[in-house]
Amino acid sequence: MGNLREPVLTDAELSTFEEQGYVRLGKVVEDGEIEALCERIDDIMLGKIRYDNMLMQLCPSAGKPELSRQTKEFKVTSLKYRKIQDLEQDLLFLAYIQHPLFRSITQKIIGEETSIFRAMFFNKPASQGVVINWHQDGAGGWGLSIPPKITIWTALDATRVANGCLQIIAGSHKSIIPQKGDLLSPEERAIHAPDSKRMYLEMEKGEVVLLHNWTLHRSEVNATNHPRRAFSVCYIDSATRQVSTGRGYPRIFPEYVPLAEQ
Repeated sequence: MGNLREPVLTDAELSTFEEQGYVRLGKVVEDGEIEALCERIDDIMLGKIRYDNMLMQLCPSAGKPELSRQTKEFKVTSLKYRKIQDLEQDLLFLAYIQHPLFRSITQKIIGEETSIFRAMFFNKPASQGVVINWHQDGAGGWGLSIPPKITIWTALDATRVANGCLQIIAGSHKSIIPQKGDLLSPEERAIHAPDSKRMYLEMEKGEVVLLHNWTLHRSEVNATNHPRRAFSVCYIDSATRQVSTGRGYPRIFPEYVPLAEQ
């Protein structure tokens, strides 16, 4: 896997992340490698490549509301999936998840042994998608024994205001805001996410941003005639367990260990 930058999180980048709750990392791999990920996810959506244990959800724009629930099964041949999770099962995505830069990030912020809570494809199909309101990932709804800290978000298409780019509130990661779950109430939005603080995180295809899980973020629908696709990986301490079940998560560093083999 090629590198477009030094595969090390710099002290300046770490400082920005700690202060602002996000930092742009630029393009990490060559355009051809991003295109290969796009082709692979298209093949998975079209059923050309199938996995038995991937969480999948169709976008409402697919016109099949009976198939819009998240379940671990292939639903229908369509490029209008909203989410596909558990992508570490695919060797191409696994290699990207284990990129040396991401190893450097997890070593500095999490530790030597790192797992993933989720490796997820997000899609806002052309002229569609859904509105995602202001929230903090994992603030209350994930039930993890160790609070999650970081998500690495890769633009598989250029993101703009018109196609539903990420919107964030810089510096909002320093405390948990929602009193219930992850979503902000209208009263909490008025205090913590006024329009004056909103940043539109427009990105080029292949650009990567490191986000703190508690950085407030949202997105609008896609008003263009092209999809807005992204790949998001939440890295966690390998000691993390699901509180209700004691279940662990797939280990990624120092080597990949599927949950079934732990």
